[in-house]
Amino acid sequence: MIQGLSQSDQPNEAIDMYNNMYHQGFTGDNLTFIFVFKACARVKDVFHGQKVHAHILKLGFGSYLFVSNALIHLYASCGRLGLARKLFDIMTNRDLVSWNSLNCGYSQCKRFEEVLALFNSMQEVNVKADAVTMVKVILACSNLGRWDIADSMVKYIEENNIEFDVYLGNTLIDVYGRRGLVDLAQEAFNQMLDKNIVSWNALIIGYAKVGRLIEAQKLFDEMPRRDVISWTSLITGYSRGNQFVEAVKLFREMMLAKVKPDEITLATVLSACAHIGSLDMGEAIHDYIKRHGLAVNGFADYALELFMQMLREGVRPTHGSFVGILLACTHAGLIDEGLQYFESMEKVYGLTPEMKHYGCVVDLLSRSGNVEKAYEFMKAMPIAPDVVVWRILLSACKLHGNLVLAEIATGKLLELDPSNSGNYILLSNTYACSDKWDDANRVRELMVESDVYKPSGWSSINSMEPHVI
Repeated sequence: MIQGLSQSDQPNEAIDMYNNMYHQGFTGDNLTFIFVFKACARVKDVFHGQKVHAHILKLGFGSYLFVSNALIHLYASCGRLGLARKLFDIMTNRDLVSWNSLNCGYSQCKRFEEVLALFNSMQEVNVKADAVTMVKVILACSNLGRWDIADSMVKYIEENNIEFDVYLGNTLIDVYGRRGLVDLAQEAFNQMLDKNIVSWNALIIGYAKVGRLIEAQKLFDEMPRRDVISWTSLITGYSRGNQFVEAVKLFREMMLAKVKPDEITLATVLSACAHIGSLDMGEAIHDYIKRHGLAVNGFADYALELFMQMLREGVRPTHGSFVGILLACTHAGLIDEGLQYFESMEKVYGLTPEMKHYGCVVDLLSRSGNVEKAYEFMKAMPIAPDVVVWRILLSACKLHGNLVLAEIATGKLLELDPSNSGNYILLSNTYACSDKWDDANRVRELMVESDVYKPSGWSSINSMEPHVI
């Protein structure tokens, strides 16, 4: 019963049953303690684990290898690495599970230097690693940026004929993909006898990251099964590669396939819609978000709180951190706070703002109706605003009916990106919203005269299915 309950969805009951057994005078045997420790590990109950630890010492089971391994696993799983290491060090007999149990604990607690040090200790006593060991060591190398060691680990795997299971294979694909070494990621993929959806997704993400979208699309088409990550990875790849029409087209296919998008999917497609000026599609997605609760506004406070916690713990923010916090301020309408965070980038943390940070500030000011202030900010930028920043301003001008700035923004966009129909459409819609129909029609006629391609419009997204106009 203890064994069964420890492996069920009610591991707490295994601990209760052991306590009842113990109080009735039954001591149990080595198997009893192994499963009790496994139950304690699953529910992170180090208190009961230590009580049972005292029992095994009293009863003489402390020298049993498998019991000690289960106890190391418990302490490591609960983050009590000092206790796990102390127990490991006093063991007179260890096997590979002993080493892996401690190493998994170090990895879980992000103590990656200790992961590498423990692996070196394994080699000193001639303990051969397995796939579990290598996953933790390679992940440690990835987090520490120790690519020289990571590459030597690949040689170690080959030289020692370590089984290339799905977890090790997926880890290598992911690490190679992060480094942009997609050909090596493909080799790892090809070596895997068993693959799961994570394997396919990791390789697609790798190809998409380096802009090799033909290979990414081919893999996507060959997948035996797809999930939301599969679709989103390719949509994001097209968007990053400035193939915004393809991104929106793939999103339509995703809807037709009845795959529910997540927040990342929707944010990516909304950005693509902004780039091509597909206002009707963007509004349909916005309506879908409101109906299905995927709105990001509720997460702004949590993002701000998390950022402050990060600063309190002495973790230096990166360029990416500031993108996240500026977006949170934008969605929460925290203009002053957002501007303060932006100014602190260079003054406090020595980080030179990039175009994406300037775009976030323009968005922050524009959404709140301060389009004039956003324009003044753009004129003061040390780098020339790109098309994305000008399009953010133009979209805000449409929303707030500022025709003067809309014409200025459109002039810049036609200068920087003359073949993009979205620029004409946004200005035309701005005139239409202000009941200036003659001007709206004039812009539409200009688009036709200039032979600018206009992508298909979208009426709505109902029941996960979009309808093309």
